[in-house]
Amino acid sequence: MAEITASMVKELRELTGLGMMECKKALSEADGDMKAAEDLLRIKSGAKANKAAGRIAAEGVISGFVTADRKQGALVEVNCETDFVAKNEDFINFAAELAKLMVNHKVSDTALLAEMALASGETVESARKALIMKLGENISIRRGISYQAAGCLAMYLHGSRIGVMVDYSGGDEILGKDLAMHIAASKPVCVSSAQVPADLLEHERQIFTAQAAESGKPANIIEKMVEGRITKYLAEVTLLGQPFVKNPEQTVEKLLKTKSAEVHSFALYVVGEGIEKKSDDFAAEVMAQVSQSK
Repeated sequence: MAEITASMVKELRELTGLGMMECKKALSEADGDMKAAEDLLRIKSGAKANKAAGRIAAEGVISGFVTADRKQGALVEVNCETDFVAKNEDFINFAAELAKLMVNHKVSDTALLAEMALASGETVESARKALIMKLGENISIRRGISYQAAGCLAMYLHGSRIGVMVDYSGGDEILGKDLAMHIAASKPVCVSSAQVPADLLEHERQIFTAQAAESGKPANIIEKMVEGRITKYLAEVTLLGQPFVKNPEQTVEKLLKTKSAEVHSFALYVVGEGIEKKSDDFAAEVMAQVSQSK
């Protein structure tokens, strides 16, 4: 039997939003397998799938840049250790320079970006190390994406923690901004149901089937229940299927049709998405409660 640690309980709690003791029990039943324990809890509780945006942990900023003709753009995430450094002007300016550099050189690979020269003449890597020395924290360029638009680009930055880039055709600049703001708020996984990864869809189908089986209903009813859940799931995770945030009575797909518009692709960055921040105090709290329950 694998040892169930406080950090494991914490991680599963963040993934599912369920209680500590439920998470500890599920981990015990799954012999410490995090994914199996998550699936077990979802089956038993009917909980929704893990949403990465709910696991914001690391600090830093999302920066972006779009050219005047709206044909080229970039988003970049730069991480640091504390919110204090994330608000530092030098740190913010460094991230902004990176976004422009990515557009100018049409680069998305952060390893290649590190070797390039900034306006000052020094390389990105040298500037990063200088910032580390000056600010006293580890600083990393986590990810970036450079766009050459099929249509036009729209960008939305929610403060410095969420960044969206949308490549679309038709409509106007207002539509582009509305789409970008919608994506920031509703966090779709992809544009259409055809783009949902097959393995992700199959995994959800297995979970829904197990959940429906808990009802004890006949197989034909269970099949209908699962298909209904799949349809609902696709509407939740695809941009076209989601209710438009400014008019929930209308889906994004219907909105686009009224504007004779089309979304080609989008990028959504959330600071620290999927990165777990250490919290010794929380771990101690969990362990204390777990120990008391034995």
